[in-house]
Amino acid sequence: LVVKSGGGDRCARQAAAVMALSGVRVLELAGLAPAPLCGMILADFGAQVVRVDRMPRSAVATDVQGRGKRSLALDLKRPPGAAVLRRLCCGADVLIEPFRHGVMEKLGLGPEILLQENPRLIYARLTGFGQTGKLAKSAGHDINYLALSGVLSKLGRKHENPYAPLNLLADFAGGGVMCAMGIVIALYERTRSGKGQVIDASMVEGAAYLSSFLWKSQNLGLWNRPRGENLLDSGAPFYEIYKTSDGKFMAVGAIEPQFYEQLIKGLGLDSGKLPSQLSFPDWPEMKKKFASIFAQKTQAEWCSIFDGTDACVTPVLSFDDVASYQHNKERSSFIKNDQEELSPRPAPLLSRTPAVPSFKRDPFIGEHTEEILLEYGFTEKEIAELNSDNVLEIGKTKANL
Repeated sequence: LVVKSGGGDRCARQAAAVMALSGVRVLELAGLAPAPLCGMILADFGAQVVRVDRMPRSAVATDVQGRGKRSLALDLKRPPGAAVLRRLCCGADVLIEPFRHGVMEKLGLGPEILLQENPRLIYARLTGFGQTGKLAKSAGHDINYLALSGVLSKLGRKHENPYAPLNLLADFAGGGVMCAMGIVIALYERTRSGKGQVIDASMVEGAAYLSSFLWKSQNLGLWNRPRGENLLDSGAPFYEIYKTSDGKFMAVGAIEPQFYEQLIKGLGLDSGKLPSQLSFPDWPEMKKKFASIFAQKTQAEWCSIFDGTDACVTPVLSFDDVASYQHNKERSSFIKNDQEELSPRPAPLLSRTPAVPSFKRDPFIGEHTEEILLEYGFTEKEIAELNSDNVLEIGKTKANL
């Protein structure tokens, strides 16, 4: 599916014509993690994504998810710069903006203006708290959004504070991925109505929506015990992570009885001499027993024992090991760009129009300013005048560090 170097770029260009989002023009206003992921997802599946970077020249590129994008550097705080973006939006399908409520309106770039000029535009607003409500103009980060979604209260071990799992759930899953899904939904709807619309993507609400199972399973008894004492939150001995003798870890997820029986067998225990699997009072002691057994062998030894079984026991792989793991290697789940940087291959796989990610390095700030403006109908004279007025930046050939 994937070729790494020069030939890969040719393959990528050829495949771009048949990728699912081929021909979709996206303008992504540079921001922090969630919006860049949203733009990268669209680019991976064939969209033509232009990252509109900030000026002045002292600006530093913070987008490490620039795969497949091009960069245009523009000073939006100056009226001529804002006017350039308005003109670009007239020829775009999607605008992704990551600013707090009111920022775009102050620039004269709010949806009421841009949608009037281009009624087909999908105007995606990706923020922490959304466009309305008490906190719409407030600052925040993943941990704050996760806290207000209710999800954070469920994460953490017994007798410990709630634990935020990096910034994956609100920023990326509830933010970037949900926004990308909203954009694709809006693009599909546009095929029938011919009209664009505004997407209000709140990371609080996105993270909450991701947790729909937690809400809808409350009556099943899965979450009626204190945090860290339930089936899926580290309470159960058969849904836990255990340390091996070489300081590595094994992940155990043997929930169903038939899988649990294979776990017990692999650990060399006799289920007839153990408490019932769902005997809550015995869980803490069983965890200690399992931990002591896992600590007697290396990760590789446990992999050998459980390989080919349905015990739901797998190694906890490091970033250094994940690409060489047999299953991942067989599926080419990880790819390298032309600078040997490793990253996950786009998902999910489409059988007929799969994503073909770019293998080129991420763009430098302003690297493609001139070619983008020419594509969007600006004349060379207009570009030269904007450049002389320091409204935009042309042709950077190195990173701005």
